[in-house]
Amino acid sequence: MTRYIFLRDSVGRLLDENPVVEAVGVESPPFGEQWSEGLYALFLMVTEAVYLRRKDVVYFDPGTVKMLAKGDPRLRPGKMFKADMVDAARADTGIKGKFNHNEADAYHIARFAARFWDLYHGRLEAEHLTPSEQQAFVKIHTFVRGKQAGKTVHQGALFKENKRFFRFSLLP
Repeated sequence: MTRYIFLRDSVGRLLDENPVVEAVGVESPPFGEQWSEGLYALFLMVTEAVYLRRKDVVYFDPGTVKMLAKGDPRLRPGKMFKADMVDAARADTGIKGKFNHNEADAYHIARFAARFWDLYHGRLEAEHLTPSEQQAFVKIHTFVRGKQAGKTVHQGALFKENKRFFRFSLLP
């Protein structure tokens, strides 16, 4: 427990020392067979630090982070593994030196959180999103067959306020 408190306080200090930070991105823990009590505890502690400082937050599940890092899934088929995430971060940043998979994940989450918040605030137009960003942020699906024919479902994160993103800055 002490480790999680230390990490929560470290995130809080970072936010306190950088007051220009308005919003953040956080990787949400996996559920299902990869669920872990430790990852969920860390998620709660980080969320508490963000909430207490009234910073807006968008959450990305691990699969979405990999899909976003992949870019256009039509151009790069297959799964993204840890080494692929590192390679994608290196290619995007131009960093040739040491870059571990945790740093690569953090880079991708920060990058796509910034893109999400730019889209949300109108500083980025939807037509300038990559295909993966389109799917993750603004996907709308209309059923054409079956019992739900004609029904439209807003699947992108932009339509999931208080589920995938939170505007803690609006709270008193």
